[in-house]
Amino acid sequence: MVKLYEGGAYLINGKELISENESERLRYILGEIPEKKEAKKGTISYSILKAHNVSENMENLQIKFDAIASHDITFVGIIQTAKASGMTKFSLPYVLTNCHNSLCAIGGTINEDDHMFGLSAAKKYGGIYVPPHIAVIHQYMREMMAGCGKMILGSDSHTRYGALGTMAIGEGGGELVKQLLENTYDVACPKVVAIYLEGKPAYGVGPQDIALAIIGKVFKNGYVKNKVMEFIGPGIESMDTDYRNGIDVMTTETTCLSSIWKTDEDTRDFLTMHGRGHEYKELNPEAVAYYDGVVYVDLSTIKPMIALPFHPSNTYEIDELNENLEDILRQVEIDFKNLIGNNIDFSLTDKIVNNKLLVDQGIIAGCAGGNYSNIMEAANILNNRSCGNLEFNLSVYPSSQPVYMDLVKKGAITELMAAGATIRTAFCGPCFGAGDTPSNGGLSIRHTTRNFPSREGSKPGNGQIASVALMDARSIAATAANGGVLTSAQDICTSYKVPTYFFDNSSYNSRIYDGYNKSDESVELKYGPNIKDWPKMSILEDNILMKVCSIINDPVTTTDELIPSGEASSYRSNPLGLAEFTLSRRDPEYVGRAKAFSSIEKMRVTGEDVNNAENQLKDIYAKIKTISKNAEESKIGLGSVIYALKPGDGSAREQAASCQRVLGGIANIVKEYATKRYRSNLINWGMIPFQMENDCDFNVGDYIYVPNIRQILERKDMNDITAYIIGEKIREIKLYIADMTDDERKIIKAGSLINFNRFGKIGK
Repeated sequence: MVKLYEGGAYLINGKELISENESERLRYILGEIPEKKEAKKGTISYSILKAHNVSENMENLQIKFDAIASHDITFVGIIQTAKASGMTKFSLPYVLTNCHNSLCAIGGTINEDDHMFGLSAAKKYGGIYVPPHIAVIHQYMREMMAGCGKMILGSDSHTRYGALGTMAIGEGGGELVKQLLENTYDVACPKVVAIYLEGKPAYGVGPQDIALAIIGKVFKNGYVKNKVMEFIGPGIESMDTDYRNGIDVMTTETTCLSSIWKTDEDTRDFLTMHGRGHEYKELNPEAVAYYDGVVYVDLSTIKPMIALPFHPSNTYEIDELNENLEDILRQVEIDFKNLIGNNIDFSLTDKIVNNKLLVDQGIIAGCAGGNYSNIMEAANILNNRSCGNLEFNLSVYPSSQPVYMDLVKKGAITELMAAGATIRTAFCGPCFGAGDTPSNGGLSIRHTTRNFPSREGSKPGNGQIASVALMDARSIAATAANGGVLTSAQDICTSYKVPTYFFDNSSYNSRIYDGYNKSDESVELKYGPNIKDWPKMSILEDNILMKVCSIINDPVTTTDELIPSGEASSYRSNPLGLAEFTLSRRDPEYVGRAKAFSSIEKMRVTGEDVNNAENQLKDIYAKIKTISKNAEESKIGLGSVIYALKPGDGSAREQAASCQRVLGGIANIVKEYATKRYRSNLINWGMIPFQMENDCDFNVGDYIYVPNIRQILERKDMNDITAYIIGEKIREIKLYIADMTDDERKIIKAGSLINFNRFGKIGK
């Protein structure tokens, strides 16, 4: 059972939860009702945030992190941006892992060129370089960097190390650049929601099952959006730290800001085993702590779960699904038609054979599924069994070389291989479509992090469609043992105790380059032909004219739809090359529209053929004169804009914003931003994060004029912005911009974070 409190609650002595509405009970126990503002200071989250806040204001935080981390899809752009902004060395521990573009299978040398760029940067600026196939980013950070009371920032949305007492946040690369430049991560003090765990997981129930049960309850209603999830309660003691890590990494799918867990002796044992016992300290709420909400979880009632396509929140108990296959799968098909349209045939009901669901593929991988205990459990289930020799196939990716080594020593790898599973190295590809793409129409069950449309690698634009359902490794192994028939682990499991893990770091000692505090400015960065500098971006003018180049009315738009993962990943070090993929899965005409309008802006900025630029917009400028009589055509900034209801769910990848920017994007207009990190990415790339309360009443190809935008950005209150749709008639619309810091306003006026730093942080 997962239950949400309607309001906040007080935690007394770390054990007893009392709703804030139970005033008589509070008085009886404490003698008085605690002051909420003071009791909020009793959370673990507050103490960690306070320790890392360099301002004296705990309402508006300015955070400096203990370490940062990136992978090979993001670190080239981050280093290029920081270098262009004046960075001469890494000012804090910076881990560069190579776990996303590891295969080097697309585009010739370009992926390995990125890796060599990363190694040269680690030497030059003093970084920690983890070569391909050695560890996925989050497993390495758990093993070697996380510690109790720390804060870590990563350019990957699944940056979560709360089960190790580390408050970790996934953000776009711009926020990491700020840390490298010794600036701060600025955020309003987040609310804190208690995740109160009670009971003990039943046998056959894994961390993914617990995580999916929580996600299914809190995602759609935004219960924990942009808040910190603080795990407390006696149920924590029933799980070892490796198991907790598997739950914790999935908190990203709730859209929370971060997570933190109370720590105990098992946390100490985990850190000690990894040579970092000194990083342990006990983290517990104070005697009285106030939480802004509570998610109550009775672990003993959770059953094996499945998240059906196309979102981790589309959750069902496996037993419930098997009992209602036709009805539930038919609804997924209807939802797909509403999401993608009728131009692609998509079916799940055709996989029902003799009232059972046949799946095509199983994957256990990455920061969620590739943990030691998950794979050991899967190996035990498959011991002396077979996956079969028909369509179903199973792949297993241990999350790091040390994990892989101990699985070999324990015999688990042999058991899996004997059952027909294939064993791979540490790689994040199955999470974002760069490995194990199913056949057209295929259904894959995966213990990975996400199952968004096309994230498994299919290309709907080419008439392809496959899909992913998320499950725990235990039920995936049970399904494999049943020849691909969807099976709950509880239907096949017997009692089993996972053997104690032994961490052997010899592979790390042999291959990882640790250059922290050893920067060498004489080292030259090693560039490949695909690594390109950022194009110049113009500053924000006093008035702007936006051309609507895409309108997306889906309830939620993921970053995968804004810029695809998978096949595009190899081009992430080439801003203009990558930009060609923007919205390719959702609106293939967007790039052409944006580039056409951007060409006019380039004429305006350079002064070349400016008459041609003005002639193309002659009629529009004439109408603008009726609004702003003194507006000079050459001083009206031009840029494209997309409208979406709720964009930015999912990945932290900044390219969802930067690709729009290099194509001439100047703003987004939305009802709501799905995550803080996507909005931050827009700002860091100089794009205005407009919002509007009314429904969209303009069309693709329309022009929207916003006068005096620089003055608006100076206002304390940006809740009432008048803009004008310039068509046959001029119509007013109302926009607004939510609160921004002073630096964020300056970044937008400067045209990007790079410009902000180049221009001495003056904005123009």
